[in-house]
Amino acid sequence: MTTAVAISMKDLDLTSPVGNLGAYIQAVGAIAVLSKEDEQALARRYREHEDLEAARELVMAHLRFVVHIAKGYTGYGLPIGDLIQEGNVGLMKAVKRFDPDFDVRLVSFAVHWIRAEIHEFVLRNWRIVKVATTKAQRKLFFNLRKSKKSLAWLSHAETEAVAKDLGVSPREVTEMERRLTARDPGFDPLPDVRDDDRAFAPAAYLPSADADPAVLVEKTDWNDDATSRMRKALTTLDERSRDILESRWLTEDKQTLHELADQYGVSAERIRQIEASAIKKLGVVMAV
Repeated sequence: MTTAVAISMKDLDLTSPVGNLGAYIQAVGAIAVLSKEDEQALARRYREHEDLEAARELVMAHLRFVVHIAKGYTGYGLPIGDLIQEGNVGLMKAVKRFDPDFDVRLVSFAVHWIRAEIHEFVLRNWRIVKVATTKAQRKLFFNLRKSKKSLAWLSHAETEAVAKDLGVSPREVTEMERRLTARDPGFDPLPDVRDDDRAFAPAAYLPSADADPAVLVEKTDWNDDATSRMRKALTTLDERSRDILESRWLTEDKQTLHELADQYGVSAERIRQIEASAIKKLGVVMAV
């Protein structure tokens, strides 16, 4: 039977439910279920020989179970395709860790890993702000979701009963219920809201990093002082040195060393030396 399953799945790539979800579910449902003997043989091939094709067959034959488990989490408002994909990740992890020597079926072993990955995905994406961070809070989150029979708040008696069933305090149940019923507020205003009634996002009120008046004044004063000292320093240079510096750095149409060399009838190297000497003199004057 192992060979037949391998042939039927040879050209399938269904570990990621993309495209038509209905077609994906139908396709994985058509894959034959492995017998215990075939499952054990494939598991040993992968565990003892690192046979990736054997691991692939194990994963493919159990994709239908991931779909079944993922459908139980549709009440969280997350796309079923994403839930299935996360569950498939858990299935792959289970196949990697499955030990056929324990004489249990892979599906029984994989349920924990599949649910764990889906749980992590739900907690990461159900709210912008995490509703559960510790292991105890995560357990309470999912158990409370199952225990609530309606969207209404639990009464005092119901809170006491749920707390007793879950082995936690009533205060913890109430706090988690508050997190479950909370909603992420929209930061951006609705497009059809009038300007008079528009509530702008908090980001609109955040100060700009470069809008501090003190910083702007300090920057302006520094630039003005540097410009003033530069002009004063230029007056200390001889006319040729000043003209070379202005032509090289202080005009939009900057001249090259060779152009200035032709103008003054000297070599480009001599122009470079005059420029370097002038810059050094400016540095000394401006540092005073």
